[in-house]
Amino acid sequence: MHVCMYEICIYKLKIPEVFFFFFFFPPPPENGLQLSVVTEQIKVLVRRGDNATLPCRLNRSSQTSFDSSEMRVKWTKLPQHSSEETFVLVSVGIYRKTYGTFNHRVYLQEADENDASLIITNVTLDDYGNYKCEVISGLDDSTNVVSLELEGVVFPYSPRLGRYNLNYHDAATACLEQDAVVASFDQLFDAWVAGLDWCNAGWLSDGSVQYPITTPREPCGGKNTVAGVRSYGQRDKDQARYDVFCFTSDYRGRFYFLIHPSKLTYKEAVQACKNDGAEIAKVGQIYAAWKLLGFDRCDAGWLADGSVRYPISNPRRNCSPTEAAVRFVGFPDKKLKLYGVYCFKASK
Repeated sequence: MHVCMYEICIYKLKIPEVFFFFFFFPPPPENGLQLSVVTEQIKVLVRRGDNATLPCRLNRSSQTSFDSSEMRVKWTKLPQHSSEETFVLVSVGIYRKTYGTFNHRVYLQEADENDASLIITNVTLDDYGNYKCEVISGLDDSTNVVSLELEGVVFPYSPRLGRYNLNYHDAATACLEQDAVVASFDQLFDAWVAGLDWCNAGWLSDGSVQYPITTPREPCGGKNTVAGVRSYGQRDKDQARYDVFCFTSDYRGRFYFLIHPSKLTYKEAVQACKNDGAEIAKVGQIYAAWKLLGFDRCDAGWLADGSVRYPISNPRRNCSPTEAAVRFVGFPDKKLKLYGVYCFKASK
């Protein structure tokens, strides 16, 4: 079966959900129509769960009215660490196709005939990155790039096994289990600018291993070195073992310390959250609550990975007196009845 409109034919083979697009371009118009794509902003900043509008508008040198039914628009996500772009949306006249994890989450804004802006609904952590808008009319085409950035927090992570026990794949899994993703270099750099200082090296999403130092000192590369994000370079993703820097953003739900009449073992903590219609909170959620919502609680509590932590936004005596931070108590014996619990209740 095939459909032809405005000299564009779309052939659909007898393979479910597989479309092949063949473009038959008309001769260039006599008036020399020329296209350029412009963006009102090169960066769009949102939080996870928000809707994001990536601007892309057609700017024409000709005064001839532009027929939107002939406009061909392609949005792709540019690779961070590979050579291939990821298809997001392709529009050919009245036809639309979305791809992969963007399926049913993206559409064109189309506020007017020159608007090719992309709307991404329910932004995820993996949506972070650079997007290319390409608009084609006849033999004319133009592209521009917009960066989608997430407001969030970078945090260092190591498992119960201790320091330097994660290869790259384990690191990615560890972040995912804590409601996060492996941080990019740009995210770590921004965190360093904001004051993050950490002496343990960790994986980043590009496969490099780095660590941020704001206060040079002997155990961390030497006190006579300059502050900065220090790099070990690319490492073998299967064999090398380090910690990891994770990134998370806002969440849809409620993070809270459960008021309970007694201290709890880890098993009791998990059940107490369930009894309250919630689940035991993850490390990424305590960091997001602390950084983005200013959550402050001077009570050590169990988290899902078996660690015990507490968030301090207002430093004070006996509660992180020197700095605002998520304080790490450790990975204690899960049978100890010494701590409370932090819970998370997702929005419905």
